[in-house]
Amino acid sequence: MPARARRPLALAAAVATAAALGATALATAGATTAAAAETPLTGYELTWGIKQSFRTYVTGIAAGTFTPAEGATQAASNGAFTFVDGTGTYDTEGHTLDLGFKGSLNIVSKAHGFDITLSDVKFDSATTEITADVTKTSTTPGATPVTTKSEDAPLATVTVTRDMKDMATKLTAEAADVFGSASYENAAGDPLTLVQKTTPTPTPTPTPTPTKTTTPTPTPTPTKTTTPSPTRTTSASPSETSATKGEIVDGTLGWGVKESFRSYVVGSVAKGKIAASGGATQGTGNGVFTFVDGTGTYDTDADTLSAAFAGAVNFKGHETNGEYGLDLTLSDLKTELDGGAGELTADVDSLGEKSADVVLAKLKAASGQLTVQDGVIELDDVTATLTDSGAKAFGGFYTAGTELDPVDLAVAVDEDAQLPDDDGESTTGGSGTSGGSGTSGTTGGTGTTGSTTGSTTGSTTGGTSGSLASTGSDVPVGALGAASAVVVAAGAGVVVATRRRRTVS
Repeated sequence: MPARARRPLALAAAVATAAALGATALATAGATTAAAAETPLTGYELTWGIKQSFRTYVTGIAAGTFTPAEGATQAASNGAFTFVDGTGTYDTEGHTLDLGFKGSLNIVSKAHGFDITLSDVKFDSATTEITADVTKTSTTPGATPVTTKSEDAPLATVTVTRDMKDMATKLTAEAADVFGSASYENAAGDPLTLVQKTTPTPTPTPTPTPTKTTTPTPTPTPTKTTTPSPTRTTSASPSETSATKGEIVDGTLGWGVKESFRSYVVGSVAKGKIAASGGATQGTGNGVFTFVDGTGTYDTDADTLSAAFAGAVNFKGHETNGEYGLDLTLSDLKTELDGGAGELTADVDSLGEKSADVVLAKLKAASGQLTVQDGVIELDDVTATLTDSGAKAFGGFYTAGTELDPVDLAVAVDEDAQLPDDDGESTTGGSGTSGGSGTSGTTGGTGTTGSTTGSTTGSTTGGTSGSLASTGSDVPVGALGAASAVVVAAGAGVVVATRRRRTVS
């Protein structure tokens, strides 16, 4: 998805009024206007897990540890981290929060040679950033350890919501460098929650001592400071202004199945071609597909979404005398999500045999929360896992539970909303080649069998080692007869829409 420009976040007008009254009660005689515009805030806690897959990597293959200190804690079962005693200010003119938190987190893996400490964690709603001071020591066998330090390193941007709970985060380039994976840049991080554990009571302005026997001037009753709940300023572009539930008016859906399958279809074995139609498009260079005209319903209170998309994609391969051993069309793509979990279905037409609403993959989003921003709900890099019915469609070539390419989803819930632009060029035409018979690499095979020797390194088990998922291009056709090759292609070809070209391993 294209990166969006950051915009300041503000607090609701009612909250601003209450906070301003609290600031007035706190002000002393002779205080400046600037000082009165800032209300002190205390007692906040920030909970963020960085990224679940990173935590799993550290304590798993890296055999490392997380050690919170100075008041910070980690939830059970390698859960999220909480930083405490947050203090800062609420700007009653700019309507923004700026908070700093106590606690540090040390992340160590001797096996993989890194020692990272995060401290002085801060959250600023004006910049929508979470930052931290970072000290990192990297150790390479036989070399002198290298230590780097940075202050207020921006680790993620935050989509701030009114209740400040389970806010979506996106990791930065700096976070990718700190945590040692280039793939983290612009990737979804764990949701972030900000809560106020204690609400401070303002100290009242001292009442002058009466000099006469008169009725004393009443002491002003302190106005309780209301915990701010961020929203956007009226000058910002519309965001979160749509109804909490209703009809989807437009949308796009993306999924690449596995890049290796597309390479197989147009490669030296199947010698086929791929064509998108009905509004669907394919990215250049045998890229992934974009299905369009999303319709359906959504409910951000219940975090549910049901959407269907227009367009079709056809895969042809193993041609002999004008007939194809592989002829597969996917259409009527649908997604169902409830709390971030759901499924992906499609109608499948393989060599004239049609199956409607085949559940191909289970879906799991990084966050269960659906957020409307500028009239659009976006979900990037949703994990897609092959189902039992999907595995049957693959003819057992992939096993159930195999992780497929991630799904991208963007739906507009407002007629005036602008969907994100595609990252790359696309085309409705076919890709790859269609010429040649299927006898390449054979000694008498037919076009429907493909090559019996062209690729023999793969595995027929569908596992992650040596299978189509990891070979990158060719498929072990030697294990497939004419019928099974078609079945495998029928399942593996469930390639759905995407808004950008990916490189998938």
